[in-house]
Amino acid sequence: MKAALKFTVVLLSLSLVSGLQFNYVDDIEEEQQPVKDESKYGSLWPLPQKIQISEISFKLTSVSFRIVDGKDSSAGPSCSLLKDAYRRYYEYMFGSAKKRSLSKSRRTGPSELTELQVWITSPDSECDGYPSVTSDESYELSVDQPYAVLKAPKVWGALHGLETFSQLVYEDEYGAKSINATQISDFPRFAHRGILLDTSRHYLPIKVILANLETMAMNKINVFHWHIVDDQSFPYLSRMFPQLSQQGAYHPYTHIYTPADVKMVIEFARLRGIRVIPEFDTPGHTQSWGKGQKDLLTPCYSGSSPSGTFGPVNPILNTTYDFMSQFFKEISTVFPDDYVHLGGDEVDFTCWKSNPDIQDFMAQHGFGKDYSKLESFYIQKLLNIVTSTNKGYMIWQEVFDNGVKLKADTIIHVWKGNQQQYQNEMANVTSAGYQTLLSTPWYLNRISYGQDWRSHYKADPQDFHGTEAQKKLVIGGEACLWGEYVDGTNLTPRLWPRASAVAERLWSAKEVTDINDAFNRLSLHRCRMVERGIPAEPLFSSFCPHEYRGV
Repeated sequence: MKAALKFTVVLLSLSLVSGLQFNYVDDIEEEQQPVKDESKYGSLWPLPQKIQISEISFKLTSVSFRIVDGKDSSAGPSCSLLKDAYRRYYEYMFGSAKKRSLSKSRRTGPSELTELQVWITSPDSECDGYPSVTSDESYELSVDQPYAVLKAPKVWGALHGLETFSQLVYEDEYGAKSINATQISDFPRFAHRGILLDTSRHYLPIKVILANLETMAMNKINVFHWHIVDDQSFPYLSRMFPQLSQQGAYHPYTHIYTPADVKMVIEFARLRGIRVIPEFDTPGHTQSWGKGQKDLLTPCYSGSSPSGTFGPVNPILNTTYDFMSQFFKEISTVFPDDYVHLGGDEVDFTCWKSNPDIQDFMAQHGFGKDYSKLESFYIQKLLNIVTSTNKGYMIWQEVFDNGVKLKADTIIHVWKGNQQQYQNEMANVTSAGYQTLLSTPWYLNRISYGQDWRSHYKADPQDFHGTEAQKKLVIGGEACLWGEYVDGTNLTPRLWPRASAVAERLWSAKEVTDINDAFNRLSLHRCRMVERGIPAEPLFSSFCPHEYRGV
């Protein structure tokens, strides 16, 4: 994927006083001036499906409030996932305040809320499992006296309900915590709500990845699409092929993800209800692979002689498929999710066309001069390899466009074109019966001055001509942050709160489109992320009660 930067036009005026001086004039469109008002939904983000908020309020104090398992919850006291979440959200709501035992003489006031009971209602809580595309993420939340009740069939819905409860808590001018009587019934509109991070163009430290997983959970994002390797570097340390990162990473020791690192990311994500889907893109985007795996890439020719450069994966050698079979067998054991992303985009045929051995192979197989058929030949073999590991696969849209034979459960990831083009692609993919994801309007590496989150918020993955059956094949979308100009120094503020706009579009009801109400809620949500230590960039001129203080 190429990350194209979008710049606003600035006016330059030159002065010859003491040499040249450049005066930059801000170009702020009048339509971007936000309407500042208070939303009746406070700071809730993403907006729940059904919500009723009363004017009756209750006090909360760090001394008396606690989060506990409901009496008949199927999760029980042994569910470490929930216990970890209780501690996390208690600290979000009360900071570093320590919970103390209540003395027998102390009595809570009639307007004080002292307990949130969490009930897992399904016999199988999935406490020790991994979230999947079919996970039940629904929950119901009732805030009333004598206590608040959060009910969810599975732990994944409970995690979302805890986030919502924490968002309902607010401070008065003296810093006292309150919450209003509230009734919420909530579930996501789409099952797949993802963010792609690119760790090849620039290495992202584990600390940065974990911080953004934490922020994804705050926004009810449930998929981390880990674009872990690419042309530029191969930071994934393979147990079976350690030479791939030894030769292909920026540095073989400091800029790699060890098996322990990967395991930590997967478990940290699981505890927040987030799936980790790795992407190992082939046959293109593989220059770093070739540094550690001999004969994997195609030798390019200049005339009748090798040029010394290499192109995509060599699709005509049996050794290529032997390697891929072993490599993806390892990947299937390392990453527990049901799916792996296989890429398949932007394959440059120039090198293949120059290679005489490939020319002969094309002739023998009757491919003529159509190199997309050679690409399809390779992809089909790769898909069979991945199928043998009992994994489903996701692929970029080019694989579908080139007519490769795909399994019925293949997920097609749409990323190309303008609005009309991606809408046509969504219609074509779903009319062929395949599930699909949308990313085209959500390339967050494309930046502009001003409130570009608005365009992200307005894009809808079901906005194309098609039947209701086709629309149901859209399982969600992903915001993508490609890494050519992004590393640990600027990733988080570039991502948030812009990705929050995508999060609400993928969670909330289709009818939730009021841009002014969204601005008012998102401004408060952004300040909440800042208070929780996330350097989310501002939406417009404003301030937060608890400003970001750095690290």
